[in-house]
Amino acid sequence: MDDRLGEFALRTLDPDGDAALLRGWVTDPKAAFWLMQDADEAAVAREYRRIAAHPHHDAYLGSWRGWPAFLAERYDPAHVELVGRYAAVDGDVGMHFLCAPTDTPVSGFTRAVLTTVMAWLFADPATRRVVVEPDVRNTAVHALNAAVGFTVVGPITLPEKTALLSVCTREKFQTATEGAVPA
Repeated sequence: MDDRLGEFALRTLDPDGDAALLRGWVTDPKAAFWLMQDADEAAVAREYRRIAAHPHHDAYLGSWRGWPAFLAERYDPAHVELVGRYAAVDGDVGMHFLCAPTDTPVSGFTRAVLTTVMAWLFADPATRRVVVEPDVRNTAVHALNAAVGFTVVGPITLPEKTALLSVCTREKFQTATEGAVPA
């Protein structure tokens, strides 16, 4: 819940049922860092079926005011994406998020989405830190990450990009967002 923008919600993504919607999002020019610019609907469905079948990776469709508005992924970085690339600790949870493209941007929307996703991840008492690895060139997301409490660890090389590894503890998130995490 965002005091100004209202209620946000998350549900498990339906790889086949949501593929047409997601294709429009992941192929939008503003989603270039999602690395799916040339994906057709079948490729999107195939990628999200792969995620759904993975024991350490999940995808969720987020809504705002009852309408699909963002995508969130949760993964275990000890088994997906960052295996052997940083000093993982028990309780680390990896995260990706993507806001739907729009012709009518709402001030503060992307930060509210990120805050919602972070609060949702930290609602699980087992989550100690959230770990992200955005492309080093994605300066907009770096600023958003800093605003919700992420600390930069440093650049790391992944097969598809040079990423800026950053981590956020529950305490840093609570301080940055004035206690948005449920107790």
